[in-house]
Amino acid sequence: MHSRAERLTDVALGLIAGAALFVLYAPVLIGALFSVVTVDRAGIHWETVSFQWYGKLLDNQSILDAIRTTAIVGGIAVCLAAILAVVLALYVEWEGALFRRLVELVVYLPFLLPPIVTGLSMLIFFVGAGVQRGFTTLIIGHTVFVLAVIFRLVQTRLQSLAKSLVEASADLGASRWQTLRWVLWPQLRPAVATGAILAFTLSFDETLISVFVAGDTTTLPLRLWAMMRVGFSPQINALVTIVLLVSIMLTIVIGMRLKSTDQRDEE
Repeated sequence: MHSRAERLTDVALGLIAGAALFVLYAPVLIGALFSVVTVDRAGIHWETVSFQWYGKLLDNQSILDAIRTTAIVGGIAVCLAAILAVVLALYVEWEGALFRRLVELVVYLPFLLPPIVTGLSMLIFFVGAGVQRGFTTLIIGHTVFVLAVIFRLVQTRLQSLAKSLVEASADLGASRWQTLRWVLWPQLRPAVATGAILAFTLSFDETLISVFVAGDTTTLPLRLWAMMRVGFSPQINALVTIVLLVSIMLTIVIGMRLKSTDQRDEE
């Protein structure tokens, strides 16, 4: 039985939480609303509800190209980051890396630094190295940025595994490759998959680093930024709403995968 003071505390905490959620999500909901109704100085015209701006997005070839470029860059960057993350995590956790802390610092630093610093550093490096900015430098930038996410999840998974698994595999005559293929990889696969989804979400939304390394290549956030410079339109609201829905779906998938991984570890 809760006391009166405890019930009042629960109510107060609930109101504060509700107010915080309202402040966070009200602008997003308003943007989604303005993507389906007409708004002018006279107010909101509810009778004009339609999805015409979503349809016009499908006719905008520059936006479709930006979405395709964003998906390709994110997919390639996530694949490269996943391979590097597994190799580096195995080297750090199972091979006794000589400079473990230095390796971890190199992996985490681009993610922990402000994106504008990471992007500017990459720009200085590419210009100094005489590398033309474009699709390739964009993939490199996104790979470096999301590497830490997958690396952390794989490293945590490796730390939770018993080293006796590898020792038993070696005692049975398995080579290092066979141990990786049949013993370690099935254990690492959920962490890699979860990290890949999270990394793709981050890559999909990444803007500041892309500004410095993209060159003439245009991703969806860069295209959206260029559209907002000339004013807001219902088409921008529709595009933002779609990006928001995709991000929410990916976040739900990540949450479900993390929950299933935790339950598997507890079993």
